[in-house]
Amino acid sequence: MNTQHFSRVNAGVKIAVLVVTGLLSLSAQASEALARKNDCLGCHAVATKLVGPAFKDVAAKYAGQSDAQAMLVQSIRNGSVGKWGDLPMPAHPKLSEADARSLAAWVLKAK
Repeated sequence: MNTQHFSRVNAGVKIAVLVVTGLLSLSAQASEALARKNDCLGCHAVATKLVGPAFKDVAAKYAGQSDAQAMLVQSIRNGSVGKWGDLPMPAHPKLSEADARSLAAWVLKAK
């Protein structure tokens, strides 16, 4: 392999990394916008407990659980009680399955 070929491949890899990084950033921004649009941030914050738990605490509680996203989707769409105390989380049945999955994935990445 000559150095010109390696240089082109290396440049291509760098571009791919930048594209993926940009898409992940846009995805995170879109999910935060989705959380704002659906009033999630009225009861939750990323780093601090409000009415409900902080998203970083939710992410920590479910870290490493293969079914974490599915469990959060169920809680988001159907509501829940008892996972974080006595105060129930209201159901959001009008939220689409795809939007609930997007929100759950975003919450699970909170730090």
